[in-house]
Amino acid sequence: MSKVSARTGLGSLATGAVTAIALAVQAGLAAIVGVIIARELGRTAETDGFFAAYGVFVVLALAATVIRLVVLPPLARARDERRLGSETAAWALALTLLSTPLLLVGILAARPLAALLTGFGPEAAREAAAETLPLMLLAAAGQLYAGLAASALAALDSYVVAALAYIAGSAIGLAFILLRIDEDGISAVAVGMALNGLVAAAVQLVVLAARARRAAMPSSAVRPAGTTLWKRLTTVAAGIALPLALQAVYLICLPFAAREGVGAVTSFGYAYLAGSAVVGVCGSSLGLVTSVPLTRVADLDGERVARHVVSTSWPAVIAVGATAGIFLLTGRRLVSVALGPGYDDRVGEELGRLIGAFAPWMIVTIGFSVTLPLLFVAGRVRRLPALAVIVLLAQLPLALLGQTVGGLTGLAFALALTAALALAAMLHILRAARATLVGLAGACALVGAVTFASFVPAGLVLPAGAAALVGVLLYVGVLAVTRPSGLRASLRYLRTL
Repeated sequence: MSKVSARTGLGSLATGAVTAIALAVQAGLAAIVGVIIARELGRTAETDGFFAAYGVFVVLALAATVIRLVVLPPLARARDERRLGSETAAWALALTLLSTPLLLVGILAARPLAALLTGFGPEAAREAAAETLPLMLLAAAGQLYAGLAASALAALDSYVVAALAYIAGSAIGLAFILLRIDEDGISAVAVGMALNGLVAAAVQLVVLAARARRAAMPSSAVRPAGTTLWKRLTTVAAGIALPLALQAVYLICLPFAAREGVGAVTSFGYAYLAGSAVVGVCGSSLGLVTSVPLTRVADLDGERVARHVVSTSWPAVIAVGATAGIFLLTGRRLVSVALGPGYDDRVGEELGRLIGAFAPWMIVTIGFSVTLPLLFVAGRVRRLPALAVIVLLAQLPLALLGQTVGGLTGLAFALALTAALALAAMLHILRAARATLVGLAGACALVGAVTFASFVPAGLVLPAGAAALVGVLLYVGVLAVTRPSGLRASLRYLRTL
């Protein structure tokens, strides 16, 4: 058992569950916001503009999550060396220097950026994007500092406070949206998102300050010290380059999605959000909480990397299989019931299929999420900026080809291919590509077969709703009875990590 487990009584499964529950609640509240937008504002050029600006937030919010992975190892070591306050303050200064220019650019150049993000589409789309973009950047900044505070708490082996802070931020942001959307329209959503990030950060900072006061920490203990500011900035830049590029490819897809007509960017945004929710709850949660115990592993060789990535991905792959099966059978009905009359019939069916088409991207991105922390733990991030450039250059022709051949579905597959390229390269850097990819392929093949056998026959003989229910029961039952060896090994590994 790791030192973390020994001190807290929680293993990676338990701490991962705490983080996953918080992410699930956040995702659920975000889904409610999506439902509110769909029902109150429909599927229009204005919502296309909002989702174009929202894409920037998605990219920067992921950067905030990745920065948590960058700072977790040094913060964990700083805690062991009794200099956590100084290390946290130093990282806060570095992140301030990174985020301030982005805020200024977003505010001063909102209109030209909005035109670019919307593919120079309708005026209403450009106006909505320009209005909401500065607030989206403020929301992302809040998430950035909330992530730093959560990392400091994780170094103290505290995960519940961060989980509750994120839930509180989401709830307060949602409450504001419900109160103001009739009056303010789409701008109320952007303000609510900004409140979300700021509240999540403030709650955690208050708790950290209270802990420091109880420990009688002197003010000198929170003065930035140690590694130079320039080195911290270059470390962050190298660390976020690839994951930022992997999210930026979504932004590259948006102008291509706009070529499919009014409402296409909105549909693509909803499908991407659904897939991201599955990735966040099932993959990112365990990726985050296993970073601290892995920091204390002496020898992170290729065999250990392969075991970690495959074992950590197994539960997430099972969740993706269930998601794909449910949307295969009831996607149109689920979408139309949740999002209202603007998404019934053809549009609802298209969006349901599109969410299912994101399943390959979900699986690859889950692998990416649990592999990325290992690069920081192993200190092998030097080649990530070059890889980020390759990913961005590859996405342009892939997005053009995908949209030309398959429309929005083709764009979803283009995203999956780009993510697969990044994952394979990361595993190569860690000298674990072959063993890991074989293990992941085995998990996907087995889960895919169980998904097909559970959902497809039920869909052929039963109405959609009943077929989905029977499919889920069969899916869970088959996995519970057969207990695949890979799943058993995964659970053993996560309990003991």
